[in-house]
Amino acid sequence: MTAKHKRATDPADDPLPAEAQSAAGRPPGVLPPNATNTSGFHVAVPQRHHVESHPTGKRLTFLSLGALGIVYGDIGTSPLYALQQCFTSKTFAIAPTPANVYGILSLIVWLLVLVVAVKYIVFIMRADNRGEGGILALLALILQQERRSSDSKRRMLLVVLGLFGAALLYGDGIITPAISVLSAMEGLNVATPVSENVIVGLSVVILFALFTVQRFGTGRVGVMFGPIMALWFLTISALGIGEILQAPRILAALNPWHGVQFFLSNRHVAFLTLGAVVLAVTGAEALYADMGHFGRRPIRIAWFALVLPALLLNYMGQGALLLRDPSAVANPFYLLAPHAMLIPLVVLATMAAVIASQALISGAFSLTQQAVQLGYSPRVTVVHTSKSEAGQIFIPEINRMLMLGCLLLVITFKSSIALGAAYGIAVTGTMAITSILFYVVARGRWNWSLAHVLPITLVFLAVDLTLFAANVIKIENGGWVPIVIAIGVFTLMSTWKKGRNLLNQALHAGALPLDLFLGDVERRKPPRVPGTAVFMTSSNDGVPVVLLHHLKHNKVLHEQVILMSVVTHEVPEIKASERVSVEKLEHGFYRVTARYGFMEQPNVPEILQWARDAGIKAKTNETTFYLGRERIIIADGERKPGTRRAPDDAVLPHMARWRKKLFVVMSRNARSATEFFGIPPNRVVELGAQVEF
Repeated sequence: MTAKHKRATDPADDPLPAEAQSAAGRPPGVLPPNATNTSGFHVAVPQRHHVESHPTGKRLTFLSLGALGIVYGDIGTSPLYALQQCFTSKTFAIAPTPANVYGILSLIVWLLVLVVAVKYIVFIMRADNRGEGGILALLALILQQERRSSDSKRRMLLVVLGLFGAALLYGDGIITPAISVLSAMEGLNVATPVSENVIVGLSVVILFALFTVQRFGTGRVGVMFGPIMALWFLTISALGIGEILQAPRILAALNPWHGVQFFLSNRHVAFLTLGAVVLAVTGAEALYADMGHFGRRPIRIAWFALVLPALLLNYMGQGALLLRDPSAVANPFYLLAPHAMLIPLVVLATMAAVIASQALISGAFSLTQQAVQLGYSPRVTVVHTSKSEAGQIFIPEINRMLMLGCLLLVITFKSSIALGAAYGIAVTGTMAITSILFYVVARGRWNWSLAHVLPITLVFLAVDLTLFAANVIKIENGGWVPIVIAIGVFTLMSTWKKGRNLLNQALHAGALPLDLFLGDVERRKPPRVPGTAVFMTSSNDGVPVVLLHHLKHNKVLHEQVILMSVVTHEVPEIKASERVSVEKLEHGFYRVTARYGFMEQPNVPEILQWARDAGIKAKTNETTFYLGRERIIIADGERKPGTRRAPDDAVLPHMARWRKKLFVVMSRNARSATEFFGIPPNRVVELGAQVEF
């Protein structure tokens, strides 16, 4: 057993749970963010601000404009490549005949209506977890209601579906920046005779710069996202209108019968074409994921007032151009523009592509933060890039992963047409999983009748699974990329969750009940030293192992002992009145329980400030934090002396040996508890132990 002053590096060190936002308000005595309180601790976690449910006037306009920049960047740049992919894909060949142009445009139009407008805008956005959206927020919502169910297999299946849907989004987050920037830069081919290598090189430079500036935050440049995307949508609308006026007959594509005729005429090839048509709706999941930033109403207004009309006009314009000049299939988007406007259009398209990429990158940061708080990821470095907005965060580990993935895709595939084969599986897979989880929420939480929710879900799934099946065909030509990424991320998340369960059970096996411990303290009366000791624990029952080790080896107790637990609930935020509870025990002991939501960042100095208002006094120079640092040993035979062993396999869930090794690697590379929870590092004492499982 060792005791030393240093930072913990293993997520099992505290052992704080990975099950655990700042509250909108603060109780009396709690200082604002970035203020130093009277105890000397520095509270640096920004407070989250709720978006009002029914904004009006200028506020509604501001939020709607912001939604244009963040929510609709991905789907707004789809016209750069979606229609082109339908006719130039490497997995099938479709001639740009009038019948095919009408048919494909009809499919795009009605996918935008059914998938985005009806499914996501009307139905899915109703499934909010206290205002937050996204697949992990939806999963947390379901887990709340499933706690009342005794069907553990059903719960496990839903968790697996939710985690795999989240894992697919990481694949989307890697592919979207690559294909968006590549397709924008390919406009140079139309404007000037540049080589493919030049386009690839410029795309690499832009993406590298984009990921490099992430550490500075998006607060300053983010205010320009909305106006730039508004200009983008107005520009693509004007381009489309100009061509529609020359061939107004293209508006007949609004008739869904043209889509039906396209299938009747082309059959197998028409089915394969859906793998490219789906690129027109690839940003639909962002509507739901970003709901907590803007609210439902601004997102809906932005969609129906500007985004949907602009997309329809541009796609119709591209179709009209193909009716007039089938050779324009090489790049129907850029060929809409007059030659003199091509370079400015390339610049604007590149800016729009960067904004679309930024939205996916920020979404990956938020998704990772949720995963950490819900216990599906090791602790990572969460840097708050804004002093006032908690949602603006930067995670270096995820940023590096996304950057390497994007650069490799650009260098490997070299064109948006080739990369289009890799796009679609992640999006359609997540869409299908979202439909299933929506059904569970509608039935279990909203008590919708089966006759009401089943037909809706079946229609959603029919569309989602058809699109998914059409994209599965593209696996050989690049569709394997998002699948491999998703499997890798899912394996990491599920391994971490199960490994933490094993480790916690090992740590708490045979734990000493608190009343017995306090009784022993009263009998033995160990020496008490001045000051406060804070022992971090993941359980409200029993005595923390680190406290037992401290008393066993140091033979003393502080005058004031705090048993602190940080618990994450399956809701985005916890009310200020419910944040911290303090229970006074005997012999100078206190139990402090801090509750956080999965969108919040726990902060120990902030917790102590709350507890101080309840009567606990903890000054910086008189408080010591005791963390447990476990060295994990994988069992391979006879137990080593002095090593704690987990209960037998009849109690613990099974875990393959290779997954245990993976868990050990993840544990050793996780961010330290000291940094993650904002604990003053010079006040930390670690007590090390070996744990075998």
